[in-house]
Amino acid sequence: MPTVRDQLLARAADPAPGLLFEDESWTWAEVVHESSVRAAVVSGVLPPGEPRHVGVLLENVPEFAFLLGGAALGGLVVVGLNPTRRGAALAADVRRADVQVVVTDAAHAELLADVTVPVVPIDSPDWSALLEEHASAPVPVADVGPDDLMMLIFTSGTSGDPKAVNVTQAKVAYPGQFLSERFGLGPADTAYLSMPMFHSNAIMAGWGPALAAGATIALARRFSASGFLPDVRRHGATYANYVGKPLTYVMATPERPDDADNPLRLVFGNEANDRDITGFARRFGCVVVDSYSSTENAVIVQRVPDMPAGSLGRPVDQVKVLDPDTMLEVPDAVFDTTGRLVNADEATGELVNTGGAGAFAGYYNDPAAEAERMRGGMYWSGDLAYRDADGFVYFAGRTADWMRVDGENLAAAPIERILLRHPAIEEAAVYAVPDPAVGDQVMAAVVIRSNLGPADLETFLADQPDLSRKGWPAYVRVVDTLPRTATNKVLKRELAAEGPVAGGGVLWTREPRGTSYST
Repeated sequence: MPTVRDQLLARAADPAPGLLFEDESWTWAEVVHESSVRAAVVSGVLPPGEPRHVGVLLENVPEFAFLLGGAALGGLVVVGLNPTRRGAALAADVRRADVQVVVTDAAHAELLADVTVPVVPIDSPDWSALLEEHASAPVPVADVGPDDLMMLIFTSGTSGDPKAVNVTQAKVAYPGQFLSERFGLGPADTAYLSMPMFHSNAIMAGWGPALAAGATIALARRFSASGFLPDVRRHGATYANYVGKPLTYVMATPERPDDADNPLRLVFGNEANDRDITGFARRFGCVVVDSYSSTENAVIVQRVPDMPAGSLGRPVDQVKVLDPDTMLEVPDAVFDTTGRLVNADEATGELVNTGGAGAFAGYYNDPAAEAERMRGGMYWSGDLAYRDADGFVYFAGRTADWMRVDGENLAAAPIERILLRHPAIEEAAVYAVPDPAVGDQVMAAVVIRSNLGPADLETFLADQPDLSRKGWPAYVRVVDTLPRTATNKVLKRELAAEGPVAGGGVLWTREPRGTSYST
């Protein structure tokens, strides 16, 4: 089984271009050297006897790539920190992952005010001095195996608290090798990487395949719909990865007659809708390969030619749709002549890897969460689905209040707790409604006990340091009462079924990509 260290060492004397960023470039040999320098720097600042975990809170800048390479070479662990987390929530992530030092920059340093471990900005004199001190560091000597941790990547959990997914050397190296071979990537290719590097998609679908193939990585600081095509042309990118809505955003830019005049030949990712997959391929003259995926990477569903519209694809043999109570397969979905699912209750179950954990390497320091995932020796994804008579599966939602917003999982409970901080809000229920493009949008139903207007809510939400922009509700319905069960639990499925169109009360709608609400 390959390791990322092995793959980097194979590039140690490679004079071919390895990394492009804005107006800078490094050969693969220089990338390996810079990674060795970061391994020495981080090893020098980590306290002895403690977990060798370094938090990284950065955009997609070369330092992130060098720190990742340094961790792979030196047997260290990069903990990817999400910059959309705030305040105490971010500090909790740092504690939960046993982070000993955080590398960041001046733009993000203020987010770490509640963190109790040392914080080193890369644009500080201290970091420059450390790099100079270790400028001639050799490749570190380290006993690194396929099952050794290389990274921790956070994802939202059923309770609303994020879980740190164990990412081993093999969990990056093997899919990198597999995808590079599947897509025919090689040294002549350039992989455009604009998805955030704290996310598994960027590592396993972008950075890893490029490294395994010896392709050039063209690193974008952040994703930009308007900057996507100019970057592809500027860097000669032949491959790109995505998660969530990037295809939708690029498709929303003005179409030009020469859009297909670009070097891009293949785009790979997950969660795009059928319309954008087809339209993007046509407009930009490339192939789009979309797949079902998650950070845990234990359930595989493959898209195939001529698959039904709206389907995720066909699962591999050991992936089944099971009833979570009986642990038996659910019956096939039945559709009427209009295509409406008529047996949703019986046909909807959870996507499960019945063969075991697959590529799931567990959660860091969270045995209870692991046990929940690995019930009966099988991996339960937390994703609901139904299966048609031909074996194609369709995504039906998420268990335990998960929402998939712009390619990231959000949980409802933390947003509810934030809303309830406002003295005028008596009750709050947060749930998912379908996004017209792909994934979910956040909706909230609130019961208020005193005057509260749309402008007041905007001001309040803007003042909450631990509320990410993706957690802002797209719709807020002000109601007199919330529907409840006999045991006083809110019936969110009724609220979600009403969505923003039906339902009583007064509806406030947030402007797209904005923060203000209107009735």
